[in-house]
Amino acid sequence: MRAARRSRSPAPVTTTLPDVTTSSAAQTEDLGRIWGKRLRSGDVVRLKGELGAGKTTFVRGVAQGTGSSAPVASPTFQLVRIYPGRVQLAHVDLYRVENSAELADLGLEDLATRGAVVVEWGERLDVDGAALIEFEHLGGDRRRIRTIRDLSH
Repeated sequence: MRAARRSRSPAPVTTTLPDVTTSSAAQTEDLGRIWGKRLRSGDVVRLKGELGAGKTTFVRGVAQGTGSSAPVASPTFQLVRIYPGRVQLAHVDLYRVENSAELADLGLEDLATRGAVVVEWGERLDVDGAALIEFEHLGGDRRRIRTIRDLSH
């Protein structure tokens, strides 16, 4: 799949940020909150990880970091959920998207012009300049969260 949005800013370099291991949903949300405070309009963050790896829990924190008080739920069946805040946050789930026509129908480019976009199953999407975060379930409530590509700012 090709980019839903072309970035005009320089592509972020692969990061040397350390892996973070969280031991609870609250810690995973806290890390998401830090990311949410950093988001700007036009940012795209791709999330990669198996079912139950903590992606939606992380996005709950991201939404709080953008200033949203709306309850965050997985957009698996709705595909896109919008959360108002300092920066509008579009929470996208590509788990059930099977082809590029369905992807085009989501309007990711438009969403990125109106705020920030966080994409679960983001490895299915190629977006120039997008951040990439990988989630690994370590058992119980433990998660390894690795920033593969950081934001460019």
